[in-house]
Amino acid sequence: METKMKLVILLGDGMADHPIDVLDGKTPLAAAETPNMDRIARDGKGGLAANVPPGMPPGSDIANLSVMGYDPKRYYSGRAPLEAAAMGVPLGPEDVAFRCNLVTVDRDRRIMVDYSAGHITSEEGRELIEALKKARPATRLHPGVSYRNLLVQGGDEGLKAICTPPHDITGQPIDGHLPRGEGSAALRDMMESSVPVLEKHPVNLQRAKEGKSPANMIWLWGQGKAPSMPKFRDIWGMEGAVISAVDLLKGMGVYAGLEVIDVPGATGVLDTDYEGKVAACLNALERVDFVFLHVEAPDEMSHDGLLDGKIEAIRRFDERVVGPVLAGLERSDHEWRVAVLPDHPTPLSIRTHTDEPVPFAMIGSGIEPDDMKAFSEEEGARGGCGTVEGWRLMGMMVERDEGWPN
Repeated sequence: METKMKLVILLGDGMADHPIDVLDGKTPLAAAETPNMDRIARDGKGGLAANVPPGMPPGSDIANLSVMGYDPKRYYSGRAPLEAAAMGVPLGPEDVAFRCNLVTVDRDRRIMVDYSAGHITSEEGRELIEALKKARPATRLHPGVSYRNLLVQGGDEGLKAICTPPHDITGQPIDGHLPRGEGSAALRDMMESSVPVLEKHPVNLQRAKEGKSPANMIWLWGQGKAPSMPKFRDIWGMEGAVISAVDLLKGMGVYAGLEVIDVPGATGVLDTDYEGKVAACLNALERVDFVFLHVEAPDEMSHDGLLDGKIEAIRRFDERVVGPVLAGLERSDHEWRVAVLPDHPTPLSIRTHTDEPVPFAMIGSGIEPDDMKAFSEEEGARGGCGTVEGWRLMGMMVERDEGWPN
């Protein structure tokens, strides 16, 4: 492009899915009412984005790093270091960060009941993490948002351990999924020793009285060292911003040198402040040229196995984010381009992520329509761009790298 224009990526985490019988063979994305995403697909150009490179795990970390324009094969070093950056927790060159979930486990049957401890509040989570720190003073635990917390350890112990994300094993026995391999014994000991501290804590006793899931164990996973990433501005020649309720995305923004915008009402679940995110996006575009706006709710509904909740999350994303952002840009004096997509599928049938390509569509200045008629997995396969590596999408938006596929 000869002149800069405003670029926006709107990402509904985990929106993609598989066909579901009760939806007459449609996916939730195809079944949901999405006139604004359908317009982007119909009046723009799209295809399928392979956001998870072959052989890499289909996490939101890897997939969103791709969408932000970074090849995960070159720059990914683990999920927890990204969250550490968002939390303002510095990592030394020898430090290893671990994601530390507060989870609910059926202690008698040793079953993973809830990877989020009923989406425990940040205030309750902080009390529990402080209790664990008191029980093990040498442990470098850091409270985060809701069930998402952080452990930092010096040295490489546990770095190469095989750790399973807790949302991958909801309803399954935990014993076959505890950390294993090099350095795993200390991680297992820490997880098991958290149980007596947490089970009797007043926060959990009160949650039990209220019929809520108690946070009766910690779960360690997603470990890694601080990544070395070039700044977004150095790659693409523009300043940008990221808007998300999730520390993972905020941490990516920190390492990428993007402005990280906090929206006070953003929760990461269905009741998030959609309007606040839209306002923050449109305001940011008056001072930067790129905004990455992320909504977590469809993924959370998928992990919880809630079909109606997922459809509603997709509908709200379309109505309360996609539509207003398009309307705001159309009122502006700027030229603009908008891309919409999920990061990865989170099929309700398995309640965890898969690595399949996801539909994407782009609309705006200089983009000619293709054969997509709506925004869905099936229509994405008809898109004129075909299947592309996810990290190349940014290059397509700014017409660099290989530009638009023929």
